[in-house]
Amino acid sequence: MPLVRIILGSKSDLEICQTITQILDEFRVQHDFFISSAHRNPEHTANLAKNAESEGIKVIIACAGMAAHLPGVIASHTVLPVIGVPIQSGALNGIDALYSIAQMPPGVPVASVAINGVKNAALLAIQILATSDAELRDRFRTYKDSLKG
Repeated sequence: MPLVRIILGSKSDLEICQTITQILDEFRVQHDFFISSAHRNPEHTANLAKNAESEGIKVIIACAGMAAHLPGVIASHTVLPVIGVPIQSGALNGIDALYSIAQMPPGVPVASVAINGVKNAALLAIQILATSDAELRDRFRTYKDSLKG
């Protein structure tokens, strides 16, 4: 059963976001994956958020470039933690996406990582899950220890 839901706003984000699935696979964290635009397919996007909890999802990672409304739209439809990943694109090279994700209104929090920060998004999702999974926490601790080299 997937614990992390990954949602991309566009197929153009696919290449950069594959790192998320690779890291989750390395940590043996089951996940699902969708491409659904908050603008072009708002009903489907809302349903992915609304149904996530009942489907066993614990964390949602939402990746979007340009104005990056996707993470906020998802957060407005769920009580689950949402991690927003601003994707470098457009004239502002991801700064607009970063601001859109980081500047959410009070009451609708979205965690934000750096522009193209897909690795940290995956690792943050793992850390969130590890608060209630001792085996995953041990695997993450081993990973963190490996960084000390």
